[in-house]
Amino acid sequence: MSPEGGASLHSLRSPDCPRRIPGPVPAAAPSGWMQPLPMNQAPMLRLLPLLIVLTSPLVTGPGAAEPLFPKPPELSYRVDFWRRVYTEVDQDHGFIHDSKDLRLVYETASVPQKLSRHGSRNRIKARRNHIDGILARLAAGKRTGLTAEEARVLALFPPNVTNRALREARSRIRFQRGQADKFRAGLIRQGRWEDYMRQVFRDRRLPEALVALPHVESSFNPKARSHVGASGLWQFTRSTGRLYMRVDHIVDERNDPFLATIAAARLLRANHDRLGTWPLALTAYNHGVGGMSRAVRKLGTDDIVTVLDRYKSRTFGFASRNFYCEFVAAHEIQQDPARYFGALPKDDPEQPEIAVLQHYVKVADLSRLFGVSPEALRDANLALQSPVWSGQKFVPKGYALRVPRDPMRPSPEIVLASLPADQRHPRQVPDRTYRVRRGDTLSRIARNHGTRESTLVALNGLRSRHRIRVGQVLKLPVRGGIAHAATSAPSSAVRPADGRYRVQRGDTLSGIARRFRISEQALLQENGLRNRNHLQVGQVLELPAVGTTVMASNDAAPTTYTIRRGDTLDAIARRHGVSRRELTKANSLSNANKLQVGQRLVIPAR
Repeated sequence: MSPEGGASLHSLRSPDCPRRIPGPVPAAAPSGWMQPLPMNQAPMLRLLPLLIVLTSPLVTGPGAAEPLFPKPPELSYRVDFWRRVYTEVDQDHGFIHDSKDLRLVYETASVPQKLSRHGSRNRIKARRNHIDGILARLAAGKRTGLTAEEARVLALFPPNVTNRALREARSRIRFQRGQADKFRAGLIRQGRWEDYMRQVFRDRRLPEALVALPHVESSFNPKARSHVGASGLWQFTRSTGRLYMRVDHIVDERNDPFLATIAAARLLRANHDRLGTWPLALTAYNHGVGGMSRAVRKLGTDDIVTVLDRYKSRTFGFASRNFYCEFVAAHEIQQDPARYFGALPKDDPEQPEIAVLQHYVKVADLSRLFGVSPEALRDANLALQSPVWSGQKFVPKGYALRVPRDPMRPSPEIVLASLPADQRHPRQVPDRTYRVRRGDTLSRIARNHGTRESTLVALNGLRSRHRIRVGQVLKLPVRGGIAHAATSAPSSAVRPADGRYRVQRGDTLSGIARRFRISEQALLQENGLRNRNHLQVGQVLELPAVGTTVMASNDAAPTTYTIRRGDTLDAIARRHGVSRRELTKANSLSNANKLQVGQRLVIPAR
């Protein structure tokens, strides 16, 4: 999303208090080649997605003569291209194609994700050079004695193609990585927030079809980050996000799926109010409403085909020119996912409870108060930044804390009322700052202040550790942090008075054992469990007697974990208190992004 993407509406609220509390509405799949529908299917069946797009109430306004999201014939081949990207080719492969005429797909290239950036670049360059060589020979007039490859490429063009057209095609060779495995995972994750999103759009009289947009932006991954600094499910940049949300080093609401959905609805409404059509409003989501307004003024039309074909601008590149067609393709797939991926389960809707804080509180104290593991609390509160979880900052006053629902727990208000007075803080921990001087580097600043480069990058929202300037004021970690930070919560958890613990979402047996300083084996024996990986949310565990809670030395041996639907390597590493690198090395993983449900991982000892 472009920095121009937001309307000029600024948030008016106190620095530490979010504007609103959107309440909730009461797993990664193995990658692989996704086969398209066989060509011998009945013609009517193959036209079904088009019929759905043209007649669905999600894309046609009440009494409207035309669909809100039209797909004119001139754009059909572009939509078809993106549907192939989203359903036929996984992330280990991609299309070598023409960047202007998306009907020209020269080949499907294998570019495994496990390759280094340099290796991927060389592989793509080699395949582009291969196609370029073929086009060069054809552009020189070669039409006889063709190799099989040359004949195949020539057949992609019209029979009377000129040498000049073939020469021009040489400058438009592009690689597009496949997204089928990502899109499939996004369809599963979509269940967590889809009902809430549809309600937000209905409340604001916006088309519910807009729920397909996160498939284009993030594959419904709220932890998605882009190379230009866009973040979260809806991929807001910092500048656009600040028009609608709180974005700073303590709270970044772009990463909260609920708050970011409301912000996206406001932005899309503002785009549509200014531009008048949904194709332009959606293109503006990527290119910026100012840029699309200039396009309309310059061309004298709001016709989307004319704009995409004729508008010229230094910043109106391939991504912006194709954004609307990507959305239409995503919507078509979302309307009938079984056609492309077979029957898919959807994640259950997220239904957390909301606790509005009346004071500044340590995250570790909140974890103990609600009986929720720090890992589960972090997964439910993605808007809270690293300084909060590392103990550098309090959870701010006024923050709407999301807590995994527990029917056996009193209401959030009652729980918060029991917070001891010495855990209620009147103000936020003040920032420490440093002004960059000539000759400084981030590594030198980190070393001089006893911290790490990565901490400074996260704390200051830096895009790169190499981009600091003289005079820039950097925030520094608080010396010593806050006592009993989230990272130490497992070793200082208060044992429940009745000796029983109710399993929360994100809990693991090893995490519970570390939290209450007991051995996994003792926990297994006390509850008659045969498999440490078979825990259920809501399950009540009996904690062993105090005399048996000292962790034995042999508990330092490696344990195993069975991958569940929706797991990622980062989440598993965080859950077990190890690093992603340690987990990758212990399991000899060649591709950390290709995990399979049921796969067993070795958790290295700590």
